[in-house]
Amino acid sequence: MKKPIIAILVAAGIMAAFAETKTNTSAPGGVKEKKYPWKSSVSAGLTLTRGNTSTTLFTASFLTERKTLADEYLLGLGGAYGTQNSKDSVNNYKVFGQWNHLFTKKFYSYVRAEGLQDKIANLDYRLTVGPGVGYYLIKETNTLLAAEAGAGFEAQRLGGKDENFATVRLAERFEHKFNQHARLWQSVEIMPQVDRFDNYVVNFEIGIETAITKSFSLKTYLVDTYANRPAVGRQKNDMKIVAAVAYKF
Repeated sequence: MKKPIIAILVAAGIMAAFAETKTNTSAPGGVKEKKYPWKSSVSAGLTLTRGNTSTTLFTASFLTERKTLADEYLLGLGGAYGTQNSKDSVNNYKVFGQWNHLFTKKFYSYVRAEGLQDKIANLDYRLTVGPGVGYYLIKETNTLLAAEAGAGFEAQRLGGKDENFATVRLAERFEHKFNQHARLWQSVEIMPQVDRFDNYVVNFEIGIETAITKSFSLKTYLVDTYANRPAVGRQKNDMKIVAAVAYKF
């Protein structure tokens, strides 16, 4: 898994470096231009049960994004580890990066890279990289709804078998801020193999975040991954519900 993760981190670093060169903080004559800072958050959650069943689930994630008039950058990483009766029940890690370049207020192109490892699903690594286009069906101050379509290349080691193939990516993401203290988000994507449409993965996420203070908030969300052709002896569906505390900076 080291090589795919390193590749994603390098790609994320290039995106971040490119972002820094796109916006100057001062213009000729000493007039300051509008700044577009990175907005970041880190969150962690812990669930423990003891008694007839002993379970432990720990989750952690980091997200950062930057939006300018012409470009949007989103980088993130996260992981979850859990045990039930002293046996691993959850063990997965993910890192991703996406760069959107806006041609109009609503229409954009994107490049996305993602790496995933899931020991319970017998997935040593899954690396996907590819370009695409997107369109904001709704782009308002408190509500965003975007649809994306693109192509990609996927490399994975599933069930001890190495595979490389081309994919199609169809995705949708939604976010609504009720006020300064609460927001709802949701996203879904499906990635079928180009020449074998029964080999596909669907990722779904929905959650709500409520502010406690200016910097701290509570997040509750559901993450579901459906692989139509899982490793031998593994279930197609993996789902978890997470409650976490987030810190924004």
